[in-house]
Amino acid sequence: MSVERQIFPPAARHEPLRRLLLAQDGSTTRTCSAMCGLPVQIMLHHQHRTAEVPRSVAEQLGGTAWLERVTSLVAGGRVLMDNLSYTRLDAVPDWFLRGLDEGAAPIGHLLARLFVQRQAIESEPALEAGLWKVVGLPDSRASRAYRIVTPEGPLMLIFEVFRGAMLPQAEPVAG
Repeated sequence: MSVERQIFPPAARHEPLRRLLLAQDGSTTRTCSAMCGLPVQIMLHHQHRTAEVPRSVAEQLGGTAWLERVTSLVAGGRVLMDNLSYTRLDAVPDWFLRGLDEGAAPIGHLLARLFVQRQAIESEPALEAGLWKVVGLPDSRASRAYRIVTPEGPLMLIFEVFRGAMLPQAEPVAG
């Protein structure tokens, strides 16, 4: 699938929307779909189990084995957002891992079945590099990192970036 990827525009008029997107803590997939008015598709770039993660992932999540996943949310051939997630494998139910292994469901849809809390965290260059090396086009202004925590403890760490397609496209001017 060929897609267009743009940084989130730096124009001052888009600043309130950028702040809103970075602050929201609900379903990012539903937010993206509502913003663009189109169905959202998941583009799975890669997903694999690993024992090697950036230091911040091990510190924030604990554990010794994780699932690393890089995806993009796409609508109308345009990338709305890119994300990198790490899931602590010994902390998730089997049905959750099966859903991730299928690669089709957004993480937020799977998390809806669990009682979770999102906790904003500081990102670090090693974490960010994991996303940029796959999707390119670094954009720290429109990026955030957070942890997903259950009552039993930390479950996931997510680093994501909102893209320019979150803004409505200008309609052609009739001439």
